[in-house]
Amino acid sequence: MLFQTKTKNAKQSFKKEEKDGPVQEDDQVKEILEDKAIKTKELKGHGKSCKDENDQVNPRGKDKHSRDGGDKLKPRKRKKDQTEANDTKNKRRKKEEIKTDTGQERKEEDDKWKWWEEGRSQDGKKWKTLEHKGPLFPPEYEPLPQDVSFYYNGKPLRLSIVAEEVATFYAKMLDHEYTSKEIFQKNFFTDWREEMTAEERDLICEFSKCDFGEMHRYFVEQSEKKKDMSKEEKEVLKEETKKLTEEYGYCLLDGHKEKIGNFRVEPPGLFRGRGEHPKMGKLKKRILPEDIIINCSNDSKTPEPPKGHKWKEVRHDDTVTWLASWVENVQGSIKYIMLNPSSKLKGEKDWQKYEIARKLKLKVETIRKEYERDWKSKEMKKRQKGVAVYFIDKLALRAGNEKEEGETADTVGCCSLRVEHITLHKELDGQECVVEFDFLGKDSIRYYNKVPVDKRVFKNLKLFMENKNPEDDLFDRINTTYLNKTLNNSMTGLTAKVFRTYNASTTLQEQLSKLTSPNMTLEEKLLSYNRANRAVAILCNHQRTAPKTFEKSMQNLQQKIELKQKQLDEAKAELKKAKSDYRESKTEKLKRLVEQKEKMVKRLQEQLKKLQLQMTDREENKVIALGTSKLNYLDPRISVAWCKKFDVPIEKIYNKTQRDKFAWAIDMTNEDFEF
Repeated sequence: MLFQTKTKNAKQSFKKEEKDGPVQEDDQVKEILEDKAIKTKELKGHGKSCKDENDQVNPRGKDKHSRDGGDKLKPRKRKKDQTEANDTKNKRRKKEEIKTDTGQERKEEDDKWKWWEEGRSQDGKKWKTLEHKGPLFPPEYEPLPQDVSFYYNGKPLRLSIVAEEVATFYAKMLDHEYTSKEIFQKNFFTDWREEMTAEERDLICEFSKCDFGEMHRYFVEQSEKKKDMSKEEKEVLKEETKKLTEEYGYCLLDGHKEKIGNFRVEPPGLFRGRGEHPKMGKLKKRILPEDIIINCSNDSKTPEPPKGHKWKEVRHDDTVTWLASWVENVQGSIKYIMLNPSSKLKGEKDWQKYEIARKLKLKVETIRKEYERDWKSKEMKKRQKGVAVYFIDKLALRAGNEKEEGETADTVGCCSLRVEHITLHKELDGQECVVEFDFLGKDSIRYYNKVPVDKRVFKNLKLFMENKNPEDDLFDRINTTYLNKTLNNSMTGLTAKVFRTYNASTTLQEQLSKLTSPNMTLEEKLLSYNRANRAVAILCNHQRTAPKTFEKSMQNLQQKIELKQKQLDEAKAELKKAKSDYRESKTEKLKRLVEQKEKMVKRLQEQLKKLQLQMTDREENKVIALGTSKLNYLDPRISVAWCKKFDVPIEKIYNKTQRDKFAWAIDMTNEDFEF
């Protein structure tokens, strides 16, 4: 049963959202039709010998097309003119469908609220009116069937409902790497025992005697059944999800329908964390309406809580952008329900972020002179601040947030670096004054870098490390709050993150100018874009593990390249023969044949080059995450201007969701924009 808000119709009805459809171009139409023609040809060639997998065997041994065991009914052959007519009809219908999708997306863009044309609010208020239905709660727990049990010390044991629910969280993860970790098991068992009855606690004392195997197998079976659902059953679920999204997934902001990012309250479960998080395995408790603060406008209809419950609080704060909030129990952090990235509130925040970074461009040299002066200060605090800002500027390091010891994984940023995280080399690999960094950054991603630094920075680092143990703070006189406060004194709105945004966007623009030329093919331009983006990702240390399917996909691509190379070699041989024949007998027919073969060779060369560029691009991006910087640190106007300047379809850079997120940039930017 879902906790669902039963409300009357809102004062203003929501306009039904139009269906998203990707932009389709004429060349895509051609490609679709060509693929269809190839498949039709293949089917014609193999149809006589291939049997339909869905053909059912008649229990009496008769063919399914026969009547009472008589002669088989032969399928009628379509006449040539009928086939051509139907093919033409199919092509026309396919083109009409694509035109409809394109027109629908254009209509959607025309109807879109262009909030950026209205100007930004200067009074600090985020909205005038805000109305929504509140969050959607996860379903209540359904007990396990009677024939599925938890076992303790080899014997089946029926648990209380609360204890059983928590046990299922662990059982569902039994085949996951997390459950093999001692800290995960310890944290889970401790929290689980707190949810047990007194009798259960007296009986279940050792984790090693717990057996969740039967429960795990049950959930695996349920998962398989879900995968094997019929098309009709899946369609029913899809419709139910769609209805819930229509009811809870939208709000009215200043009279406009806006999409909500995630309107569902996270279900209870076990905390995982990133890296070797000390709290992994702890119980994430069920969030109730009594835990939730609702935010909406004073004159709107307040969302009704589920029956028998009430909200913790209802606020009317127009200076914040969240719709609902609560505190989760594991780390004590505040969780929010916010609007979708394509909304006005998110778009304005992005726009402002990039404008502050552009403002830094005008003042960065002055700020650099300031922190260079700090290197020679008589005050140790200023020296440490100067070196820290230098690292943040030149290496795009994160500032490093303050946290309670043991509360989170051992990840650090610039201000929280310890002596053990750096090694000083007076000379290394032919370079002087080299600093070797080695630490875990955000999301437990390793940062390893060897960087030559200014001599004064090198001397200061030696000074900061004197008489300290490896576990001592490198910058023991400063913290993130102090650092950002001093940066804000240098320029209003300046923080360590603004430096990352500025350096990332500047790097992208410089690399695009360096790597792109107008006479490149589309594929070459896209490779240049990804290489420019990769330079940013490396600067910001945006890494990823290679996808599990990487090797397989590369093998498939290599096979395509080899096949295309073979086709090209054959086409070249045919062209050579055609030219030889034409030299002997210069007829119009042979001349046309030579021209056809030349076109074929050229087309195959282009296709081969395209595949080779794809392979290069994939290999270079194997362990680099391009998406993070593209969506969070790069001013989208740089990419939009580049697309317009070099005739690259914006769809090649941003997908539909990303185009919605950056609609403001796409609409306002021309090809002359410079960050």
